[in-house]
Amino acid sequence: MIQLGEGERLDDLMRSGRVIIQSQSEFCFSMDSVLIAHFPKFKKNARVIDLGTGTGVIPLLIADEVKEICAVELNPRAAELARRNVELNNLTEKIFVVEGDYRKHREIFKAESFDAAIANPPYTPITNGEANKISGIARARHEFTATLEDVVTAARFVLKFHGAFYMIHLASRLCEIIDALHRHQMEMKRLRIIQPKAGRDANLIMLEAIVGANVGNLKILPPLIVHNDDGSYTDEIYKIYNE
Repeated sequence: MIQLGEGERLDDLMRSGRVIIQSQSEFCFSMDSVLIAHFPKFKKNARVIDLGTGTGVIPLLIADEVKEICAVELNPRAAELARRNVELNNLTEKIFVVEGDYRKHREIFKAESFDAAIANPPYTPITNGEANKISGIARARHEFTATLEDVVTAARFVLKFHGAFYMIHLASRLCEIIDALHRHQMEMKRLRIIQPKAGRDANLIMLEAIVGANVGNLKILPPLIVHNDDGSYTDEIYKIYNE
């Protein structure tokens, strides 16, 4: 019998019979995590690192596709939940939770030791005077603990030459993202924009960047539309969740 603590809930991931415990007082995973988990093209024997795993949703979703996953999480409470979720789903031989700060990657990991890295990092920069106005769960979406530069730097350090980095982020920061990747010897090779509805501006992007790749030959995929005009999910979103 699954034991839930105060304020905890059990959600069905609709993937290989897996479930996830989440705390309603912490940041719960969103559609962003589900979308980026379905975007990569992993090799079957890949060693993957999830930079900022939260309660471990991305590793649980990709576990069938790879050899091994290192799930890194700074927040002790989230890391504890991630460990419980790994045990609950009988994946302790495949998913390893590391409680730590990936900004200290040189202290925690061996350089160029992973085939792929994946991240759903904090999206929003913190402007002067804004920090004291943001509290609670909202802080998880702002760059309090890790910036765009931090996550790209960590990804490059842990990735092997020709390793792949997968990330979901704000479409409005695409120029910054390309610049950061380029400065860290990674070039974007696949890009997909995400639109809330057809005809609306893109609000998110998903990307694949390769370490040591040549500039150019970027494949821009058709947009992913989340909602129909009536507000219901599109067929592609339903397909992603049902996979």
